[in-house]
Amino acid sequence: MFKPEIYKNRRENLKKILKNGKYLFLGNNEMPMNYPANGYHFRQDSNFLYFFGLNVAGMAAIIDIDDDKEIIFANDFDVDDIIWMGPQPKVKELAEKCLVFETHPFADLEKFIKNTKKQSEKINFLPPYRHDNMILLNNILEIPFDKMKENASVEFIKAVIELRNTKEQVEIDEIERAAKIGYLMHTVSMKNLKPEMYEREICGIMEGISLSYGSVPSFPIIYSKNGQTLHNPYHGNKLAVGDLVLQDAGCQTDMYYASDNTRTIPVGGKYSQKQKEIYEIVFNTINSTIKLMKPGITYMSVHIRACEIIAEGLKNLGIMKGDVKEAVELGAHALFMPHGLGHMMGLDVHDMEDLGQIYVGFDEKVRPSTTFGTSSVRMGRELKPGFVLTNEPGIYFIPELIDIWKNEKKFENFINYTKIEEYRNFGGIRLEDDILITKTGSKIIGEKRIPISIEEVESIMKA
Repeated sequence: MFKPEIYKNRRENLKKILKNGKYLFLGNNEMPMNYPANGYHFRQDSNFLYFFGLNVAGMAAIIDIDDDKEIIFANDFDVDDIIWMGPQPKVKELAEKCLVFETHPFADLEKFIKNTKKQSEKINFLPPYRHDNMILLNNILEIPFDKMKENASVEFIKAVIELRNTKEQVEIDEIERAAKIGYLMHTVSMKNLKPEMYEREICGIMEGISLSYGSVPSFPIIYSKNGQTLHNPYHGNKLAVGDLVLQDAGCQTDMYYASDNTRTIPVGGKYSQKQKEIYEIVFNTINSTIKLMKPGITYMSVHIRACEIIAEGLKNLGIMKGDVKEAVELGAHALFMPHGLGHMMGLDVHDMEDLGQIYVGFDEKVRPSTTFGTSSVRMGRELKPGFVLTNEPGIYFIPELIDIWKNEKKFENFINYTKIEEYRNFGGIRLEDDILITKTGSKIIGEKRIPISIEEVESIMKA
């Protein structure tokens, strides 16, 4: 946990934004893999962590602004728990760590909420994403399951996002710590990758590094020679000289802050000429767009510029043609980059996505697009100091998508379908860094940037 005052200050800032009302925070419960005593690794709800810091299952909290109360609802461990888990602190002791001084058994939460309803007062809650918490809300508030998102408090959501979007220095320090472990995950992969290995062998090494630091990966590691599949979960391929491996991985610290980086590396330690040509376009895109990232600039405009750089590079190779700006405006580039440039990052690797991307990634100036490719933008809003987000351009050759567009004769004025056939089995290249928006510009998070240029990657793989 951070210092107790940090959590108290966050709750006070939330009260200042909301001004009145009663607000419910639901922590997470243990999740069984196949029977109750064999659970998945526990992951506390990020909003509960942000405002209360308690990494313990089976908790809920109320901030009652009207009656000036902060209450934690949870049950003390009994002797049966202690036999299996060892001595455990009381709920009262845990609550005092975040400067909450009123606690009740968990069953009292239902009494509190029903009493509030009797007085015709509203209980404000955030959108639930776990089924056990949905069932709890259904039982207590009698809200149908399919109505829970629309009944969540938009005012509450926006207030939480306003606070969590801007990272405090203690949070930036944690993200830097995650980046340090992430650096090791990526560079050890580069050093150990050899032909005839299976993807799962390197993936296991990367995950082991995060575990050795008392942590876990910030998301299931993407490690695949089929990088054209954007979030490929399969790790069963044997690797051969000439394959490109896309490794997208990050670390989640024991304080739950994340890193998220992608590199694309050659099996055998050398990029082919064709691989170099595509790689250099992506490399130029990430470097050019990081320079654009600063307060006052919308990330949608940075995304559009990334697409233009990619389209220009592909035009120089004869894969695209015509007016680059027009091609991007119409969405022709999305055959090769069908995703957004990045997403917010912090306590969640896709920060606050549970609260609704429309509130996290957009604002009054920037609204979502319906154009293919641009419609996948998660983060488009105006950048502000303290924002932490990813920058991850890519170029992908997806045979199934190419065939559909070619058969439909889609964007023939901008796409050279004959030339694309030379790249049909190319795969994909993505490069990703984590970026902190500063008062005057931006900086790459991490003491050292993970090797990224062709020369750097080939050098570390050779060594």
